[in-house]
Amino acid sequence: MKVLICNVGSTSLKYQLIEMDGEAVLAKGGVERVGAGTSPMRHQAAGRTEVTKEIHAADHSAAVAEMLALLQDPDPAVGVIRSLDEVAAVGFKVVGARGVTGAVRLDEPVLRAMEEYNPVLPAHNPPYLAAIRIFERLVPEIPRIGLFETTFHRDIPDYAWIYSVPYEWYEKYGVRRYGYHGASLRYVSERVPALLGRPAAELRLVACHLGGSSSICAVKGGRSIDTSMGLTTQAGVPMSSRSGDFDPFVIPFIQERAGLDAAGVVTALTTNGGLKGISGVSGDMRDLEEAAAAGNDRARLALDAFAYDVKKYIGAYAAAMGGIDAIAFSGGIGENGVEMRAQICEGLEFLGVELDEARNTAARRVEAIISRERARTAVLVVPTNEEIIVARACVAVLTGREWV
Repeated sequence: MKVLICNVGSTSLKYQLIEMDGEAVLAKGGVERVGAGTSPMRHQAAGRTEVTKEIHAADHSAAVAEMLALLQDPDPAVGVIRSLDEVAAVGFKVVGARGVTGAVRLDEPVLRAMEEYNPVLPAHNPPYLAAIRIFERLVPEIPRIGLFETTFHRDIPDYAWIYSVPYEWYEKYGVRRYGYHGASLRYVSERVPALLGRPAAELRLVACHLGGSSSICAVKGGRSIDTSMGLTTQAGVPMSSRSGDFDPFVIPFIQERAGLDAAGVVTALTTNGGLKGISGVSGDMRDLEEAAAAGNDRARLALDAFAYDVKKYIGAYAAAMGGIDAIAFSGGIGENGVEMRAQICEGLEFLGVELDEARNTAARRVEAIISRERARTAVLVVPTNEEIIVARACVAVLTGREWV
């Protein structure tokens, strides 16, 4: 059974075609700068040389059409299927929808529920909805299946997801903590027990998905019991350009003082907040480290604030779980940020955290245990694989099994 996984951004499309018998990636690729005059595209069939070219992708429809053509290209160095009849489903890592979670077929009621959540997830839902509609139009015979990012967090206890706001906001509008990054966090929570050679049921893990978008998750016995993101992806630690947690009464204060309307505040908090907002330099960790090394104090402050907030969440989740057995880093920063991992772990010795400097330095985008041999709490780097989690969820839906 072959499943095509599509990861959609506002100006990008990434994909993998996976043969689920053996979970082998048959082809992968992506298109960047969709909507620009020219868009760079890369495509690679398994065991073949990567193909790179410039295409005219005025919109996602053109990008999808080019992807489908390459997958079926008669040149065996490029194409990997004879026809789209070989594709059992197209899978999407969808983010959120009112009243919907789990792995589901993306039918009209589900798409309408996603549309209802556009104001909550303005950067995520609209491009996914557009891409799903494109597949519906171009290849209507192929089932479209979505794994919602909230799924991994659906067993969080009520006292952890409830907000201390008027209860009718929850009843009428669904205002509560949902959590995201579910596919990544599930993958990490499955890999850590395998790497440590211990049953998932006995592990208390803090999973740190750190990148342009970051979230921290407390995983006890393989289940999420708390997470830093909330109703939206805006909550939690500072992100590249998103604010993370802060006093909500800053909003009416700044509206009055700066003369901003609601849209202006949203723009500020989502595109000019976070690491970019603190530093005034960039939201990219590499730029910040370079600037801080050159003496930029605001870049140093952004790095310190990020490490401090992640560290606080680790401590809080250790308390929530009654202890901690492992910390796992994933995402672009988590997988590559040697200095940031060390800064986060510094001061956590009371939790049994002892980082091995040589192991930490060597671990970039590879699975590795980076704590000392006899440390009480294991620290790991786990490059995530969201695509395989979505693909497995698609198979569950196609075979009539519940995704749990």
